[in-house]
Amino acid sequence: MARLFGTDGVRGVAGRDLTAELAMDLAVAAAHVLGDAGAFAATGSSRKSRPVAVVGRDPRASGEFLEAAVVAGLAASGVDVLRLGVLPTPAVAHLTAALGADLGVMLSASHNPAPDNGIKFLAKGGFKLSDAVEDEIERRLGEEWTFPVGSGVGRVRDAYGEADRYISHVLTTMSAALDGLSIVVDCAHGAAHMVAPEALVRAGARVESIGARPDGLNINAGHGSTHLDKLQQVVVSRGADLGVAYDGDADRCLAVDHTGAIVDGDQIMAVLAAAMHGEGLLAKETVVATVMSNLGFKLAMREAGITVVETAVGDRYVLERMKSDGFNLGGEQSGHVIMLDHATTGDGLLTSLHLLGVVAKSGVPLKELASVMTPLPQILINVKGVDKGKASDPELLAAVAEAEAELGETGRVLIRPSGTEPMIRVMVEAASEEHAGLVASRLADTVRTTCA
Repeated sequence: MARLFGTDGVRGVAGRDLTAELAMDLAVAAAHVLGDAGAFAATGSSRKSRPVAVVGRDPRASGEFLEAAVVAGLAASGVDVLRLGVLPTPAVAHLTAALGADLGVMLSASHNPAPDNGIKFLAKGGFKLSDAVEDEIERRLGEEWTFPVGSGVGRVRDAYGEADRYISHVLTTMSAALDGLSIVVDCAHGAAHMVAPEALVRAGARVESIGARPDGLNINAGHGSTHLDKLQQVVVSRGADLGVAYDGDADRCLAVDHTGAIVDGDQIMAVLAAAMHGEGLLAKETVVATVMSNLGFKLAMREAGITVVETAVGDRYVLERMKSDGFNLGGEQSGHVIMLDHATTGDGLLTSLHLLGVVAKSGVPLKELASVMTPLPQILINVKGVDKGKASDPELLAAVAEAEAELGETGRVLIRPSGTEPMIRVMVEAASEEHAGLVASRLADTVRTTCA
């Protein structure tokens, strides 16, 4: 059977793939694995030792019934539940730690459309789960439990006011006020629609919000980090200094400079890394990125005297490497940026505040700051309907080696099997888009013949 947990929790179409029954079963299993609810029920411990969970969600309509199911599963297992309401994923992660909870739960499908939803569990301290812990939760689904009764059942209360604790936290991490900056913020009709504009205003910026009227069905629809057209238009038409955009659960951030040009996750990391390096705040003079980060980012960091450590695609792998080796900055081209001194996960609001802080402190426009790196043209071709297990075919590897020799130091090739589909991704970077396209097309044809 396929693994239930994906790269970012359990996801699917709400009501079809992700049902109320599955949500409740997952919550019960997670309560026993993460909250040790079974031990609590068995020993009849006092209420002081009852496990505690925090639960947050984005504004999707399906989040309402999924939240009810998750809360029911946790409370029935003897876990006290604090309902945080609509908050970004990083806020739930922060509050899991700040409130001393045994586990956190976030209901969101990130940048996916409204019909989708997901359940993401967080361990004590607010960190994402390892594959091994997720596998243990999945293994214990449907297990026969002994549920507590009477005073042993969990209690549920609303904790919507805790949003201010998160806002206060991200603001305390800043070293410069944003006074005088004119900003447009696109909240994707998502989880940041209240906290992000408030935090930016409290930081001193003049703020215009778009994508900040969620109705449960419009999350990510034409707005947010995956749809930057509207933000570009508003920034230019208003003459704003810059714009920032989050995704549905606000764990990622992209930006737009005053001309409407997009500043992606690699460029944001480059700006932050250079600033932290200059202030002596970049741990081990190293930034962690994935294999998909643009070669231009790596060349710029080398020029700045900063080491780049690579991981597999996925912010969880970036975080694991940061934690294991003592690094404090890492992220992905998509806008997941992790600042481990201040957060346990990618945090779009935190990232935007620090990016804006560099602009305010330096007095240099974002366009000029982002020019620290020159993105190389990047062509990605998804070759579908192939045997992804043949991605290491000798003939394909030989073609890759030939392409790499042709591109030299100003180009790069990456062949990557999809984790969920019968598909192999071919990514090529080169000095020109035309050259990258020619090499990528040639390698895609080789994939089709060797991996059929």
